[in-house]
Amino acid sequence: MRVLLTGSAGFVGRHLHVALDVRGDHVTTCDLADGQDALDFFRTNDTRYDLAIHCAAIVGGRASIDGTPLGVATNLALDAWYMHWLVRTGTPRAAYFSSSAAYPVEYQKPGPIRLLREEDIDLDHPMQPDASYGWAKLTGEYLARYAEAEGVQMTILRPFSGYGTDQDEAYPFPAFIRRARRRDDPFEIWGDGTSTRDWIHIDDLVGATLAAVEHSVAGPVNLGWGRPVAFDDLARITTSMAGYQPALKYLPTAPQGVHHRVCDPSLMRAFYEPKVTLEEGVQRALNT
Repeated sequence: MRVLLTGSAGFVGRHLHVALDVRGDHVTTCDLADGQDALDFFRTNDTRYDLAIHCAAIVGGRASIDGTPLGVATNLALDAWYMHWLVRTGTPRAAYFSSSAAYPVEYQKPGPIRLLREEDIDLDHPMQPDASYGWAKLTGEYLARYAEAEGVQMTILRPFSGYGTDQDEAYPFPAFIRRARRRDDPFEIWGDGTSTRDWIHIDDLVGATLAAVEHSVAGPVNLGWGRPVAFDDLARITTSMAGYQPALKYLPTAPQGVHHRVCDPSLMRAFYEPKVTLEEGVQRALNT
């Protein structure tokens, strides 16, 4: 297939690029890091592709989400022009990366862990998502309805905490790996260590994405394991595999985000079963 891949130099994009090349697809890439702004591409390009996968977004980890909300809001324009471009060019198949940040923060507070289900988001009556990034992704999902009405077959993906060996160190997983390699003692954790995340390895995130497209899954669909892992536990797993047991040092004033963010992966598991456990992912990263 002729595939457009935006955000191709980013963490998810570059792994998708490799997987698409392995499949034998003809891939056109678009990334600001390579001198091509996806926003300009969508405004001016009239090429029809067989499939478009839109990974381009401004995010940059928790500090960026909390610290530069207007910068993150640029995603509103980027996603709107993506939908315009799909309809204008007649591209028949498209994937849109939404986010677990689109889920209501009301469902992610301290207390019992709620496994977030796709139907917890009602686009007609939205609840408060996570910051401007969450609002941008909610809006993107809403705009996808209009592209679908014009004949575009959309696949909407809601990845949870994706991670891997080559992820930017602005994110928690590579930061933990770096500290463990240095054998930091004490070992710093943003927050009090009890908040949880649902970690999915980049290999599974890419595998689930391509499986969703191949099976014509419209979505939205969660990409995750459904396994709540506290940051305390991630620190202990990481340092234990690195061969030491440090004291944990908490940074309560650091950016933290919501307390719990864990998905119900039932819909995903109807077409894809994740393979890389967190423990295996940690070991791969430490061995790299």
